Amino acid sequence: MMLLVEDDRLLAETLVDALSLEGHGIEHLADGEAARQRLDGADHGLLLVLLDLNLPGCGGLEVLETLRRHDADTPVLILTARGAVEDRVRGLDLGADDYLAKPFALDELEARVRALLRRRERGQTLQVGPLAFDAPAQRFALDGETLSLPPREQRLLACLMRHAGEPVDKARLAEEAFQGETMGDNAIEVYVHRLRKRLAGSAVALRTVRGLGYLLEAV
Repeated sequence: MMLLVEDDRLLAETLVDALSLEGHGIEHLADGEAARQRLDGADHGLLLVLLDLNLPGCGGLEVLETLRRHDADTPVLILTARGAVEDRVRGLDLGADDYLAKPFALDELEARVRALLRRRERGQTLQVGPLAFDAPAQRFALDGETLSLPPREQRLLACLMRHAGEPVDKARLAEEAFQGETMGDNAIEVYVHRLRKRLAGSAVALRTVRGLGYLLEAV
């Protein structure tokens, strides 16, 4: 069972229908306070939470804070207005796993949900071919050997691993990996180039997808 917290009735109906067709059970709440109460306990029984930020009752960030006080594992996908960068960064800092800016394509939402559920199944370790990331320990390994990285490369690679198999554009990398730091396109290209060199000769590739961004995948 998933929980959708969204006060836009038409959007909520569309999402419930789309996710139900994918075989997911969906519980819908339209009020922030109701969602906060629903998530204020470790026995909520949910696999994933899709959370709008602008809600009546109380805001989505308060709902997220309530959940993360006792549950660090249930994935949370934030649904937020395009351009609300501060809210997205704050949500990620509070423990959200991903965000999607409105308006969005249903195909992308469904792909993000599938990716979050796969990561939940794998627990706290992300794996892309022979590349592994132990999130609690903030430790990477490649072909079984520790891969030591400077902090910015570490954040960038962790972000790419969270989105493995899908292209991630520079704007998204700047927001997620560098959390609001001033980070120009050229700087991101430099860090991507360094990561490519570190991954060279392994069964992991960091490719440029023209017009879409960078894609990390096993080869």
